[in-house]
Amino acid sequence: MRVAIVGATGEVGRAFLKVLEEREFPVDELYLYASEKSEGAELTFRGEKFRVRALNKETSFRGIDIALFSAGSSISKEYAPRFVKDGAIVIDNSSAWRLDPDVPLVVPEVNPEDVENHKGIIANPNCSTIQMVVALKPIYDAVGISAIVVATYQSVSGAGAKAIRELEEQTRAWCQNKQMEVKNLPRRIAFNVIPQIDVFTENGYTKEEMKMLNETRKIMHDPNIKVSATTVRVPVFYGHSEAISVKLNRPLEPESAMELLRKAKGVVLVEEGYPTPVDVAGRDEVFVGRIRKDLVFEPGLSMWVVADNIRKGAATNAVQIAELLTHAKA
Repeated sequence: MRVAIVGATGEVGRAFLKVLEEREFPVDELYLYASEKSEGAELTFRGEKFRVRALNKETSFRGIDIALFSAGSSISKEYAPRFVKDGAIVIDNSSAWRLDPDVPLVVPEVNPEDVENHKGIIANPNCSTIQMVVALKPIYDAVGISAIVVATYQSVSGAGAKAIRELEEQTRAWCQNKQMEVKNLPRRIAFNVIPQIDVFTENGYTKEEMKMLNETRKIMHDPNIKVSATTVRVPVFYGHSEAISVKLNRPLEPESAMELLRKAKGVVLVEEGYPTPVDVAGRDEVFVGRIRKDLVFEPGLSMWVVADNIRKGAATNAVQIAELLTHAKA
């Protein structure tokens, strides 16, 4: 199996390497690509150093079986079709292909069968959507869900390495009683929360919030499910949290929902206390706690859902898709 990683030097690119190694994915040959400024950098995989190559229009991608992309929508739009033309299957972590009707949008615990419908590109959903649908799918299958109201508390790593450094620098400046600089996020993030992720659309929701609606509908194959999201950036380095309330089609007691989630693949049910981002950092599962009857929706449930956005929200989900492909070939 010949595997390429595009955007290898970024947060998710480095996580790809770690997850591939931990899950013992069958990598026989590895190719690392990034921008020209990263050309020549070395990354370690299974104890061996690999040199990063510059991604450019003269590069041939023949012989590559699977390409894991985490390099932004514009790069994906330009290079994913070229990888496909040269014979690779692309698993893309950007938003470039998610709503394309010819591209499956896959969460392996939720809709693994959609992998079979690919035409060379498979899209990885948004990190906040992934953990939500993993937690809700067992309940959806049991009694149906007609509406979701969700507030997210998303870590700065979701905005990349520059946002991580910004939180570090602002926190250090605050401790030293110095002026805090805002460079990459809409507002100061240290000791603050920002109710804006991505740009606003005409209806007053941000693109991130609309992703949670549109992607959930596509993954669940349910164009009628309603989703109202408020996405918030919080001063946490790794791990997204979500407060979710759902309107059910049929009644379901919290105890019954907990029983469904105990058996659910990829879910860790926290029955005493509750999960926090610190607890889940470095983990691949989606953690669910505080399951209770909702006091607005009848019938309805409320819950608290936490996951590592770089792992399950990006790299791990993509590698799981690659595993589905290799199993299908086997």
